[in-house]
Amino acid sequence: MENKKIRNVGKETVMFGFGQLIDILKKDPKKIVFTEGTDPRILEASSRLLASNFLAPILIGKPEEIEAAAEESGFNIRGAEIIDPTNYDRMDEMIELFCELRKSKGVTPEQARGILSQANYFGTMLVKMGVADSLLGGATYSTADTVRPALQLIKTKPGNSIVSSCFIMVRPAATGENEVLAMADCAINIHPTEDELVEIAGETAECARIFGIDPQVAFLSYSTLGSGKGEDVDKMRNAAAKTKAKFPNLPIEGEIQFDAAVSPRVARTKCKDSEVAGHANTFIFPDINAGNIGYKIAQRLGNFEAYGPILLGLNAPVNDLSRGCNAAEVYSMAIITAALA
Repeated sequence: MENKKIRNVGKETVMFGFGQLIDILKKDPKKIVFTEGTDPRILEASSRLLASNFLAPILIGKPEEIEAAAEESGFNIRGAEIIDPTNYDRMDEMIELFCELRKSKGVTPEQARGILSQANYFGTMLVKMGVADSLLGGATYSTADTVRPALQLIKTKPGNSIVSSCFIMVRPAATGENEVLAMADCAINIHPTEDELVEIAGETAECARIFGIDPQVAFLSYSTLGSGKGEDVDKMRNAAAKTKAKFPNLPIEGEIQFDAAVSPRVARTKCKDSEVAGHANTFIFPDINAGNIGYKIAQRLGNFEAYGPILLGLNAPVNDLSRGCNAAEVYSMAIITAALA
């Protein structure tokens, strides 16, 4: 997973666009599971969260090992909730629920106990059982090991058929405020269908609003309103039409080229009657090639900070960390993840 970006100003860490997320959490404090309780990066982020009152960490692991790791690293985690999968008083209840959720696979209680000894599965079940509101993991294991338990146990929202992802892109504007964009799907779905693009657009627009974006959605293509031909053009045009039908109050344009989506001058030439063209801020890409390349161009050449990928479409928020992440990135992704709950 791509690293999230922050900047340091003196001793204070400033996270672009996070004030609104913290306000959300202050009004309705949440709990987040960290599956790697002994990792120093997790412990540092947890110590920062414990100093606040809007997001409570739950650390998975043996209490003596976590406390020893915290002491060795010099982080105060006093007051943190620590849950040991090998000594959990609700384990029988968890096993019963796990077997019910995985009954189509014929999972036995003995098999369930073995699977739930793994922190990623155990932590995901804590979210499923309502012990926590969200989960953040993957600092020491693969994205697949984060996503798989979430798909199997938390599952997709009613009406959704896929998990998707978006990046929130942020850079300071000349006005002193921040320019904030949303881009999807840049990380999960390789060749999304028309109907999957509808889901991706709806979920991305909802996520964008949490970051203070008033979504103006552009379905991107190499064609603008019929200027080009091809299967991918048809796919984006049809996906845009289906999304308009499903979300009639969401401003949408497509298919549209990127220059027409963001430049008022180009928009006046290519699609002068569009309410979105020229000032789009939520971009839906035709496939993962375009999406992954697009957000990285914005990040590297446009000086945007990239937050994500943020997983979308699940019944509860679960997100993945980069194995190369630092503690500040853990802290920022914890806030993002919990604010989606």
